[in-house]
Formats: sequence, structure tokens, C-alpha cells
Amino acid sequence: MAMKSYPLEKAFTFIEPGPVLLVTTYNESRYNIMAITWHMVLDFTPKIAVATGPWNYSFNALLKNRECVLAVPTIELAEKTVHIGDCSGKTIDKFQQFGLTALPAEKIKAPLIGECLACIECKVTDYLESQNFFVLQGINAWYDEEHKEIRKFHANGDGTFVTDGPTLDLRNLMEDKLPAGV
Repeated sequence: MAMKSYPLEKAFTFIEPGPVLLVTTYNESRYNIMAITWHMVLDFTPKIAVATGPWNYSFNALLKNRECVLAVPTIELAEKTVHIGDCSGKTIDKFQQFGLTALPAEKIKAPLIGECLACIECKVTDYLESQNFFVLQGINAWYDEEHKEIRKFHANGDGTFVTDGPTLDLRNLMEDKLPAGV
């Protein structure tokens, strides 16, 4: 084995988080969707951080309304998801443009996405401006158990994506660390 120097500005591609998510917001009687790859689960509770800033149309809705839905698309939505991330909700209705179904959430105004595997209704609990981090608290979760495709896709950060493969089950090694019910 031999390690070789690698450009630091590309090092994030080794640990780019996933899966790719769609984030819905509501602002001024309009729904919007943005694609996001920069996120992380903060602990075993539904506390999640996402990174975005004023360059995204949804940013102001997140700051103003302090809510969103994190929707989990599966691989059949991969190309649509990339297209969603390549355009602005400032000029188009992304639900209409990409043929997606806005479903009512139970506790917030931002909608669920009917074509996604799962959705998490979230409230913004903190915004760390210096890092462009929104800290979200999940307040309600949805799962489509009839969804045929369950494989998610993960961004490598360079325009390529990896899809989920077989699951490696090592629960027996971690049981003492997992919260009850997980």
C-alpha cells in the first residue's frame, strides 16, 4: 500500500454526506423545492443540520418561517433531483415543472413530496450564520411502505453519485449502543 498526496480542495469527495435530499419550503403562498447534499444527523434524535445560504431561493423561507420538509428521493428520481438543484424556484414552480405531488404536512405549511420514500417535517431551531448551518428538529415523519424502490443515492461532490447496494447487518455488534426502538 502506498498513500499518495491528493488535492485538499477535492478531499471532501471522500466523505460527502448522503443521501441526496429534497427540501421543501413555503413562502408567500408558494411552495419550493431545493436539492441538498450537505447535511448531517446530529444524534439519535431527529436533529439534523443542513448547509445552505442566501444563494438558494429557499434560504429566506427557512429564515422567515423556520420550517421545512426533508424528503428522501430514491434513484428513480435522481435525474429530476439534479435538475431541481440546477434551477431556481424564484422563476418556476418546481412541483409543476418536475411533475411532483405536494402533499399536506400535518404540523407545518411546507409540503411533503408524494413521490419520495420518506419525509420529515422539521422546525428550524438554530441558524449558525458563520457556517450557513440550519439546525432542524424533526417533529413528524412519514414513510411510503408501498414505495417499490428503496435505494437512495449519494453525491460524491463531483457530479457523480453512488447508489445504495446490499445492506451489511452488524446490529448484533452495536446493540448496546442503539437507542430502544431503533
